[in-house]
Amino acid sequence: MSNQPSQLPSYITSATPNPASNRAPWYKNTAPTYAGIFLWFVFWQGATTTQQGFLGGTLAQGAGVALLGLVVSALVCHALFYLIPGLFGMKTGLPLYIVGTSTFGANGGFIMPGFLMGVLQFGWLGVNIYFSAIALSAVLPVPAQVIMVIWGVLAAFVGLKGIQYVAKVASLLPLIPLVVLIVMFVKTQAGLANFSATQFVASHRSLTPASPGILDQWGVIAAVLTYVVGFFATAGAAGVDFGTNSRDKKDVNMGGLIGIAFAIVLTAGLSMLIVAGVYGSPDLSKAAMAAGVAKKGFILDSFNLIPVVMGDGAAKWIMFLLAVAAFPPACFSSFIAANSFKTTMPKVNPFITVGIGAAVSIILGVTGLAGKVIPVFVIIGASFGPICGAMLADFALSGGKWTGPRAGFNPAGWIAWLLGFFVGILPNLHAWCPCFPDMPAAPVVAFLVGTAVYYVCAKLGLQSAIVPLPAKK
Repeated sequence: MSNQPSQLPSYITSATPNPASNRAPWYKNTAPTYAGIFLWFVFWQGATTTQQGFLGGTLAQGAGVALLGLVVSALVCHALFYLIPGLFGMKTGLPLYIVGTSTFGANGGFIMPGFLMGVLQFGWLGVNIYFSAIALSAVLPVPAQVIMVIWGVLAAFVGLKGIQYVAKVASLLPLIPLVVLIVMFVKTQAGLANFSATQFVASHRSLTPASPGILDQWGVIAAVLTYVVGFFATAGAAGVDFGTNSRDKKDVNMGGLIGIAFAIVLTAGLSMLIVAGVYGSPDLSKAAMAAGVAKKGFILDSFNLIPVVMGDGAAKWIMFLLAVAAFPPACFSSFIAANSFKTTMPKVNPFITVGIGAAVSIILGVTGLAGKVIPVFVIIGASFGPICGAMLADFALSGGKWTGPRAGFNPAGWIAWLLGFFVGILPNLHAWCPCFPDMPAAPVVAFLVGTAVYYVCAKLGLQSAIVPLPAKK
């Protein structure tokens, strides 16, 4: 194949590696930024629930099984979804949308993971805008719609400034939800010894008689995996961008172990124990059941148990502070989107592309649509499993080196993604039509399928040719 630079899109030829002088230790960028994502109350409040509404949620087999599923999920996120992308970024100094061209091709990489990642992040930003503004408006004498506009504009601006500014925002505000979780745990830990999964399920059944059933031990672990990995998958692929700011392999590894694995176990683990502690305490359990009757449903998550544990007056301000602490995740989404558009469309002013995306996010929030599409975004996020899987296979096949972009649309990458994506959405297809099989822990299985299919395709010669990058003048 000819080595003419014209074969490569301008967004690839114009990319410049992040120099070593711009990099910093893991505790100054990667760890605090990732940790801020998992301290977002939208993440940890759902650790005890399931999308299907099973009785007892992930605590149906006791807190021990749920915590085991959480530890497994944390390690999967670090080792399978983040570490290889992070090493790719560290070694090349190039962002995801360039590194991904070795897996999906010079033209294919523009779409996947490039442009798709940016578009997806504005969906997450819309969700953040909506729920944060609703919580803030309960205290501030300002209409929620006005807060949504201000919130979206500020998050987009910080995201445009770069990861170092996102990390600064994320360095202090996450202490708020951490303190809330610790205080609630201290107030509820006495009930842990008396927590009974059987009684917990019975209490849930009394308020939700139409629930589909109870998860067994493997079902609990699979549900936690689906929830945590589905939430994290897009951020895992973005590990390439974090890696560009890491000095060495140790920075990449430590940033993931602390900012991802430890943060997942800490935040979601405390959330699980708080729920168990509430329903293991006679007084708090009665209050929780009464609150559930008032809400016409069983309260299964720690966020909605805040009034039960802290009292109605304090709860109002605590929820307000948690909304303020949700700002770093909003900045993170904007940062990922900004990187996507700045890389794939380098000739377009990023203030224009990110501004348009932020405007769409704000519209989704103001119209209320963002409050109804969280399951959709979780599914799309889980579809990044095969992207990370294909990148792992690419990394292994190249001996841990980045080969450079491949011509056109690399067949191996796209076949791996299509088959992995199909596996990832089987649970949704099953819910639509039982003729499709269900798939426990679908995001993880999608990752494994993406890895295996890419490897097989590569061995069958289904990789397009490498196109050398032109020498920089």
